[in-house]
Amino acid sequence: MFTCWQVDDTRLCSAGASLCCLFLVLLQLHCSLSQKSEGALTVVENPEGGRGVDEEEEVTVDDDDGVFEVVQPNEQWQTLKPGQAVPAGSHVRLNLQTGEREVRLGEEQLKYWTQQHREEEKSRSSIDPVELKRAMKKIKEDQSSQDSAPSGFRPLDELKKDMADLDLLVETDVQIMRRLLDQFNSSNSTVEQRLSILQELEYLVHQVDNAQTLCAMGGLSFILHGLNSSDVRIQENSALVLGSAVASNPVVQVQAVEGGALQTLLTTLVTTQPLNVKKKVLFALACLLRHFPYAQHHFLSHGGLQILSEFFRADAGGILRTRIVTMLYDMISEKELISQTGLDPVQDPAHAERLRQYSQVSLQEKLMEEGWCSLVPQLLQSTEHDYREKALRALLAMTPVCLDQYRSDGALLGSLLDLKLQYSELIQSEMILGEETSYFTEMVELIDSLQVKVK
Repeated sequence: MFTCWQVDDTRLCSAGASLCCLFLVLLQLHCSLSQKSEGALTVVENPEGGRGVDEEEEVTVDDDDGVFEVVQPNEQWQTLKPGQAVPAGSHVRLNLQTGEREVRLGEEQLKYWTQQHREEEKSRSSIDPVELKRAMKKIKEDQSSQDSAPSGFRPLDELKKDMADLDLLVETDVQIMRRLLDQFNSSNSTVEQRLSILQELEYLVHQVDNAQTLCAMGGLSFILHGLNSSDVRIQENSALVLGSAVASNPVVQVQAVEGGALQTLLTTLVTTQPLNVKKKVLFALACLLRHFPYAQHHFLSHGGLQILSEFFRADAGGILRTRIVTMLYDMISEKELISQTGLDPVQDPAHAERLRQYSQVSLQEKLMEEGWCSLVPQLLQSTEHDYREKALRALLAMTPVCLDQYRSDGALLGSLLDLKLQYSELIQSEMILGEETSYFTEMVELIDSLQVKVK
């Protein structure tokens, strides 16, 4: 036997413990099977004191008719019909008297609910797929009508014409160099303007094609003329442009030698005084001679080594000495490299010609004749590690012709012993401190190699 009572319009039944539990389980199972809901239901205590069922997930319903309705809950309990869904966060309960589900706003939603929200949500409570398709079709039709309508853009031919006119305002590198050369050659150009022109040209001629184009325009003669200028700034920047143009550019190297660049550079070295100009002229000279045996042959025949030896003796600071020794070392090394390459003539038909040209360059014999076997060791007295390294490498390269003089040069032998002791101590110090010692180790190896050859 059991009794029933009414609480908040919900009739609850009570019986014996086992009978009541069985009734609730059967009733819950029956209601779950009768609804098209995928949400899980749990029994909760509702705020009005009744017993209900609250969903833990948003309810989603598959409607075979193609139309689904989302019930927008409010602050009152509403009955949910089959096929209806509710937003997430809503409170859903099962009325045990009627067996129907009811819904209302959640506690958090109730705090912010207003009449305006009810009216707005009511207008969007249902969505009809048919109406949605009609709206999408209308959007496509509107888009098609806009595409077919006359546009406010200008015709393509007119745009092409304007772009062609704009191209006339865009200068290519060739046009820029032509304009710069005209300005440089103009009698109205000031020294400052010419300096600015040379700086722009130096930037442009780093590209191989631009350097060759500059020579084809006759720009090389203007640059060589700048080396003879009375203004040392024009001399310095002209030498920089020349060096950048001939660097790794055989075409420009040939034209420069044929245009008298070698003689102009040597003359500028002899006549100029400022150190900055001499450094830039040495830079241009080194670029002109590198990998160019024809220019090296003319350099030696025009007394180039004698001029450099005079500068070496006069340079007490060592800046020019280092540049000169480096240039000589590069010339010796590249000749040895080409003779030791041993390339297949079929694969490299120009190899025989290069060998022939380098054979005409008697560089090491000239070095011994001009006294370089005793000049280069003087650079070891420098306090700069880089200067010493350049001197050691040059001394090793000159060993085939200078060995007898090395053995009789007591100052050189003493310098080698002192340097080896010094760099050995530096290696020990760096090892204690945990620093890198590879550079000092390499210096010791260079000294050891030279001492072995001298013995």
